[in-house]
Amino acid sequence: MLDFLKRKKNTEISPSPDTPVEKPSLFSRLKAGLRKTRANFANGLANLMLGKKVLDADVLNLIETQLLTGDIGVATTEQLIQHLTQKLARKELNDTETAIRELKEQMKCILSPCAIPLTIPQQESPFVILVVGINGSGKTTTIGKIAYQLKSDGKTLLLAAGDTFRAAAIEQLHIWGERNQIPVVAQQPGADTAAVIYDAMESAKARKINVLIADTAGRLHTQTNLMEELKKVKRVLRKLDASAPHEILLILDASIGQNALNQAMQFHEAIGVTGIALTKLDGTAKGGIIFAIANQLKIPIRYIGVGEGIEDLRAFNADDFVDALFETE
Repeated sequence: MLDFLKRKKNTEISPSPDTPVEKPSLFSRLKAGLRKTRANFANGLANLMLGKKVLDADVLNLIETQLLTGDIGVATTEQLIQHLTQKLARKELNDTETAIRELKEQMKCILSPCAIPLTIPQQESPFVILVVGINGSGKTTTIGKIAYQLKSDGKTLLLAAGDTFRAAAIEQLHIWGERNQIPVVAQQPGADTAAVIYDAMESAKARKINVLIADTAGRLHTQTNLMEELKKVKRVLRKLDASAPHEILLILDASIGQNALNQAMQFHEAIGVTGIALTKLDGTAKGGIIFAIANQLKIPIRYIGVGEGIEDLRAFNADDFVDALFETE
């Protein structure tokens, strides 16, 4: 039986009233957040491999099927299977257990180069994070959570309500600002996005703010006029700081699977994405899309969202992600 398929027996002990309740570890929360993806991938792979100890072409076909089912993507799946096939031909893999271990290591190799946390350097002018993505991806909520984390690290912040197409987005950003005690620059719904962000940048410079996080309107990646507006925002920012924006953070909804890869490609081509936050991993079985994004785009994955809590938006760690993905129920 494969080592990763072995089940752990948990003994339930009811704590006494005086016993402090331990907070779940980061890995436990990650594992819980990936429950649906894990059930689709690791448990599915476990079921396929039961009773199969000899590694052969049939077993490789079963692994390939499960990788595709897990939304790993065609190109990335082919790469992984080719690697295992070559190892098998060279007699470097003898059984299914070693094959699964090798698969895990290769999946970590795909993700590791993209596991680059967002760091804020010390500089005179504000570090500008321009947040982009389509409606419903979780942009404004992600901004609030990042702002909370950066403030906890001692940074001073200013938020720009650049999503002027939705009055609710402006209100939502104000709520996050009040909750975190961070000022928000906003105008009326329908105002020019570039003008709002320009005003915010001027204010951030005058106040000597460390970080400016600018929201933008949710937009379909296929709408050229809206993509042109993002380019306009970049041009306007560079009138005040030639190096801004310092981070163009694309928020992607993991639940849309392969469409997330298409969105990332379009945004990157249009405005040059420098980082990705993959949200809503806790609500989908399509979390495997992260491998296709990392493998094909090579863009740093800054954050993953595995729940609604502030601590559930976490810096991406490749080893933890793959280890949690291979945990079975």
